[in-house]
Amino acid sequence: MAARATAFHRLVDVEQIMGMPISIHTILDGPATADSAVQAAARRCFDDLRQVDRVFSPFDPRSDVRRIARGELRDADAAPMLAEVRELCDQARDATGGLFDAGWKGWFDPTGLVKGWAVEDVARRHLEPLLTDPRVAAVGINAGGDMQLFTHPDSSWIWNVGITDPRASGEIIATLPVSTGAIATSGTAERGPHIIDPRTGRPTTGILSATVAADSLTRADLWATTAMIAGFDDLSWLDGAGTSTGLLVAADGRTRRWLGRTEITVTAHDQDFLTGVVGGA
Repeated sequence: MAARATAFHRLVDVEQIMGMPISIHTILDGPATADSAVQAAARRCFDDLRQVDRVFSPFDPRSDVRRIARGELRDADAAPMLAEVRELCDQARDATGGLFDAGWKGWFDPTGLVKGWAVEDVARRHLEPLLTDPRVAAVGINAGGDMQLFTHPDSSWIWNVGITDPRASGEIIATLPVSTGAIATSGTAERGPHIIDPRTGRPTTGILSATVAADSLTRADLWATTAMIAGFDDLSWLDGAGTSTGLLVAADGRTRRWLGRTEITVTAHDQDFLTGVVGGA
C-alpha cells in the first residue's frame, strides 16, 4: 500500500499537570485547522491525568496515597485505579529484584512507575483511536520528556526524538527515530539527585541520565528508573526488561547503549541513535 501524503502539519495542546508540562501532538495530513475530535481527546487526556495526580501525588497531603499512609483512608475505599497500580508495582518489584520498590518508605509511593502508566493509559484510550481518522497521520503525548507515540501504518511520518545531554543544557547527545513506541528518561539534570535506591534509602550516584525505549511507556519509565538505581556498571537487568534500546550517560561522560538484550558500541558517525524532546520529520 502506498504511503500517505507528506504535507504534514502539527496541532499542539499543552497543560501543566503533575508539576510538569504535558503536551499532546497531533500530526495531520493537510492544513492544521482546529479539530473538535482532536481537542476533545486532548481534554479527556488532561482530565484523566489530573485525576491520577489527585490519587497518587506524594506531595499533596489530600491525595489517596498520602491519606492511606496516615491511616485516614482504606485501600478498599480509595479510587479503583490504586489497586491496579499497586499490583503493577508488586510485579515491578519482583521483576527488578527489588531495585524498584514502591513500599520502601514504609508507605505506598509508586513514583517511578505511575507517571508512565498514566500517560500510556490515556494515550491508548484517547489518542490512539484518532488514527482511524484519515486526516491523522500520527499522534503522541510528551510528559516532561517521557513519550508514548503512535503513527498510522500507512504514513511516512517519523518522530525524531532527541535525547538531551545531561552535561550540557540544551544540547542533544543523540537522536532516535520512532514510528510507534515509547521513550522515557530518568536523570538528575532537572531535579538533582532525587532518585532513591530503595536498598539504601540514599540518592543514586554515578549516572546522570538513563533513557529507555520500549513499546510501552509503563515499561520504559520503570526500567529507566531501574537503570539509574542499578548503576552504570550493571546491565544485568536487560535480560528481563523487554526494552528495545537505550542509553546511559555516566557522571564522567562515558556512555553505554544497547539493542534488545545486547550492548553495542557506537562510533562517532553513528551518533543519530537516541534521546528527549518530541520532534518530527
